[in-house]
Amino acid sequence: MKARQLNVYRGPCAILSDLNIDIPQGKWTSVIGPNGAGKSSLLQAMAGLLKWDGSITIDEVPLSAFTPKDLAKKIAWLDQGSNNSEEFDDSLSAYDTVMLGRIPHQGWLHLPSNADHISVERALQQTDAWHLRHRPLQQLSGGERQRVLLARLLAVDSDILLMDEPLANLDPPHQSDFLKWQNDLLTQGKTLVTVLHEIQFALRADHLVMLSKGKLHFQGSNQDPRTHQALIELFDGRIHLEKLGDDWVALPK
Repeated sequence: MKARQLNVYRGPCAILSDLNIDIPQGKWTSVIGPNGAGKSSLLQAMAGLLKWDGSITIDEVPLSAFTPKDLAKKIAWLDQGSNNSEEFDDSLSAYDTVMLGRIPHQGWLHLPSNADHISVERALQQTDAWHLRHRPLQQLSGGERQRVLLARLLAVDSDILLMDEPLANLDPPHQSDFLKWQNDLLTQGKTLVTVLHEIQFALRADHLVMLSKGKLHFQGSNQDPRTHQALIELFDGRIHLEKLGDDWVALPK
């Protein structure tokens, strides 16, 4: 996935301007930056949810060339605000919520197929939410809801997964589970893009995209010393990086 001379708008205002970004296929990219840098806006534009101009392509095909249904199959999207229980009907169960992820694969007014039910069960099992399947979404805790919404994302079975704050409300064991199924998805050739405030997790991604004040600050490999220096500069020298085993961690300075 590539963006060239990308400008993203909320109403008449340009939130992001003149971005040239490469999202490596089959890799994990983390988008990071200070509050208000435009991270969520970038993902929403890539999902086709915000007004933008310039160029966004998938495998050299313009985003505008995809039908809405084909784009919904190609890209799965987890919104930062999706965990707000007020957005969901009182009676919507966790199972039915995840089944919504299968809509792009269904025909008009078609009932869910056996393959749809298999995908939903697999996704709920993967996010440790199968035991919640009959419970109304509004009765779940924030962390339980997040696991259900992650299952909905997985049920789409798309090539590209865009995730805005996927670790929100997850406890440490389920954060660890998240990293495990991220690796499973990568072995399947999926392309993952996450917005994360947890820099220690963002640094585990293969590729980092850094935004600052609506501009591209830097992009590069997580192992490149230039990436590390750019990350320190992004946060005004208020963090430093340390190697812990095979991973890098960011600590307050």
